Amino acid sequence: MPEISSLLAFALISLGMVLTPGPNMIYLISRSVCQGRTAGLISLGGVALGFVFYMLCAAFGITALVMAAPYAYDALRVAGAVYLLYLAWQALRPGGRSPLQVRDLPPDSPRRLFAMGFLTNLLNPKIAVMYLSLLPQFIDPGQGSVLTQSLALGLTQIVVSVSVNAVIAVMAGSIAIFIGQRPVWQTVQRWLMGTVLAGLAARMLVEGRR
Repeated sequence: MPEISSLLAFALISLGMVLTPGPNMIYLISRSVCQGRTAGLISLGGVALGFVFYMLCAAFGITALVMAAPYAYDALRVAGAVYLLYLAWQALRPGGRSPLQVRDLPPDSPRRLFAMGFLTNLLNPKIAVMYLSLLPQFIDPGQGSVLTQSLALGLTQIVVSVSVNAVIAVMAGSIAIFIGQRPVWQTVQRWLMGTVLAGLAARMLVEGRR
């Protein structure tokens, strides 16, 4: 099992990532506003299944890489840091903007809501990158099974993300009004997250294998 400090640190990063506007947040807000809270929560069930899919793929993949290649961890670290710098630039570059906006969505059946939530998360590059670039930084082979640590960290991320997204789905109407009336907030959020991502990337580059 990972250390408690690693779990808490990863939980905080997961919180920051889930609060960063992306496909999941936009879809859940839009669905809840257009079709109601129940529809948003059903969609969240599909999103949660997407998290489980990514967690299992990443856990077994990371385990195989770490055990097969001595420098796999360092390769993931550098690649992840470079991608985080790219995400930071996308947020901070001149003319950059927050992608938060409510879309007009037609009513769908519960089965389709669940499927669309799953596909939205499955096609979300932010989630894939988080599992492949961030999760390995909190795995220490000296603490035991890499697979067990990967699953524990993945479950931590799922609990944090699903909890936050549930609140977002329930409070979607209020969130939409807040965003619409405070465009300055989008700029502040964009710069804050861009700075955090850049700082995390720099830390990943300068720190060696734990």
